[in-house]
Amino acid sequence: MDGVAICVENYARWMQEKVGGVCVVTPHIPDSDYSDKKYEVLDYLSVPVPFRAPYVTGISAMDPSFLRKISRHHFKIVHAHSPFVAGLTAARIAKNQKIPLVATFHSKYREDFARVIPGTMIVDTIISEIVKFYEDADEVWVPQESVKDVLYSYGYKGKIEVMMNGCDLVGNYPESFFDDCRKELGIAPGEFSLLFVGQHIWEKNVRLTIETLARIKDLPFRMFFIGTGYAEKEMKELVDNLQIKDKVTFVGRLTDREKLKHYYAAADLFLFPSLYDTDGLVVREAAALHTPSVMLREASASGMLRDEETGFLIGNSAEEFEAVLRRLHADRSRIARVGIAASQQIVRSWEDIAGEAIDRYNAIIARRTQIRPLSF
Repeated sequence: MDGVAICVENYARWMQEKVGGVCVVTPHIPDSDYSDKKYEVLDYLSVPVPFRAPYVTGISAMDPSFLRKISRHHFKIVHAHSPFVAGLTAARIAKNQKIPLVATFHSKYREDFARVIPGTMIVDTIISEIVKFYEDADEVWVPQESVKDVLYSYGYKGKIEVMMNGCDLVGNYPESFFDDCRKELGIAPGEFSLLFVGQHIWEKNVRLTIETLARIKDLPFRMFFIGTGYAEKEMKELVDNLQIKDKVTFVGRLTDREKLKHYYAAADLFLFPSLYDTDGLVVREAAALHTPSVMLREASASGMLRDEETGFLIGNSAEEFEAVLRRLHADRSRIARVGIAASQQIVRSWEDIAGEAIDRYNAIIARRTQIRPLSF
């Protein structure tokens, strides 16, 4: 359910269908099964990421089986979605095979390291290495315009291209589908259905969401938290302490995309006040099911929304969050209008995105090499 993994999965799926020859390189996930994939997956030795279960990282240079397999591949272009082991592996392949490297900047890495590493000196050193990785790429992509400022704040000085993320939940859904999903999840007629999907970590500003929910406990609402993370236990304790346990459901990790779609369809609003995310793929997924999001004005991820047109923007306070939820609870027609507009304006299919990416790859290949371009 991780946003970057979903991005890679859909790039690979649609590029394999359009041009073929796709290979995904990733750290080994225990009990993983890629037999249903039409593209090739090469995984390498992995270890758990400290303090970030269930994430893993890898040691590709120390996996002889992986090295033998990768040495037999001759690529035309490589695309890194991480500046760490996977990205450094991509950079080595690009250098050895004299081919272009594209790198997408997905996350606010400084916040990740600042949470677990005391002091700023070590964090600054890590960030400088991340910046160097992106500076060595032939082209750097970000998912929306506002994310450029994040990478520039790290010290990066090169050119950045915007490449929007897609959505695999695009479709034409009859009104009965939304009603059936609400009934399936036990949401009563007229009950306000609210949703969060993502890592259960404090960086996502989930405390603000929970504290705001406590302020509207007089309203008939249901809140669903989908995901897992280090803060999950404390989130549940906070819900219990604020006496809203009967209104809040922790669904846990949910990787069944069809089931997840039902939660998006059943929700009135998607609550995503995160300052941590650069794009928030889940916001586009919610929009695909006509569910608009409430986000913070100052958040990088909220750059995709226009207030009161394709979503709702608030300040970083429980008072303002409460006010907008109360106003929208009393004005469901506004939610419906904004949800439809969001589905039309901020959502593109991954098939469409993959086609654009292939065009961009070919332009990069043409600039860098005499390699015959990828063809449909």
